[in-house]
Amino acid sequence: MEETHHVKMRGKAHSPKRKDKKWVTCTQCGKSLANKKNLKIHMMIHTGEKPFTCSQCGKSFRDPSSLNRHMLIHSGKKTHTCGQCGKSFLLASSLNKHFRVHIKGKPSCSLCGKSFANEVNLRNHQKIHTSVREYVCSECEKTFFTAANLQQHQMIHTGEKPYKCSHCDKRFSQTSHLKAHERTHTGVKPYKCSHCDKRFNQLGAQKTHERIHTGEKPYKCSHCSKRFSHLLSLKAHESIHTGEKPYKCSHCDKRFSQLPHLKSHERIHTGEKPYKCSHCDKRFNRLGSQKRHERTHTGEKPNKCSHCGKRFSQLSHLKVHERIHTGEKQVRFSQSETLKNAQECHV
Repeated sequence: MEETHHVKMRGKAHSPKRKDKKWVTCTQCGKSLANKKNLKIHMMIHTGEKPFTCSQCGKSFRDPSSLNRHMLIHSGKKTHTCGQCGKSFLLASSLNKHFRVHIKGKPSCSLCGKSFANEVNLRNHQKIHTSVREYVCSECEKTFFTAANLQQHQMIHTGEKPYKCSHCDKRFSQTSHLKAHERTHTGVKPYKCSHCDKRFNQLGAQKTHERIHTGEKPYKCSHCSKRFSHLLSLKAHESIHTGEKPYKCSHCDKRFSQLPHLKSHERIHTGEKPYKCSHCDKRFNRLGSQKRHERTHTGEKPNKCSHCGKRFSQLSHLKVHERIHTGEKQVRFSQSETLKNAQECHV
């Protein structure tokens, strides 16, 4: 029985129907294709025609399957999952490349011992050790280790933002920025502090918060001995020494030392209030204002007096209260006087 079945299978594999199949030939390059549909798609290579357009970013493609693969970038759906480690990917081809990570005998760096899935990734990594940055931006001459990093950077100059939020109209140049932003809508906070129960929607925010517990201050001012727990605080502080204000408002002539301060200021002109209370419909133009308001709903009082243990919902209220213990008198200064005095302290 097995032998008969084997003969039938062989006969099926070499059926006259398959031998007599008529192929169609491209008149431009002579390539043979299985049918007229494939020929039509192939001809678009010569004509440059790309009839299938992405509704999100306007990019065009020759065939619907290429468009469908591209649309996964916008949706962020990772349907191809590795059975070995659970990591998910947008494309099946990406999953296949990933499988090499689990195969023994991976290429490794001779300088640091780090292993890679393929030789291309290893060569890109080795540029870190040699400091070879062969990819140069034609706009600003900034250099990069890889073509992918250069391409990502060039979006700053072109203004291209292909990744659109599925909850609002905001767009982003990087998928990681889109993911972080979408968590402001969904409320997902996957990163938990290892010292307390507080959760965060970004890994960087978790790491910064944990320094409150550890007391770590890795960023030191280049002008004085003051140290800071995160980079933004250092940059803000150093602007006191330098007086630098590189960020200019696009609506008026006001300038700022920090980009977040510029963004917050510009909302005065635009009227934008992106931060919505999770308990009512009230909206705010600053995240801090939203957080302070939400405490009126939750009753949370995170600011504790170091002298008597009394708690307050706002830091400013704590500062006023602590003067009862210290005997310090409140002295009011104009903004310019405060800045001048602060600068003199560091001279």
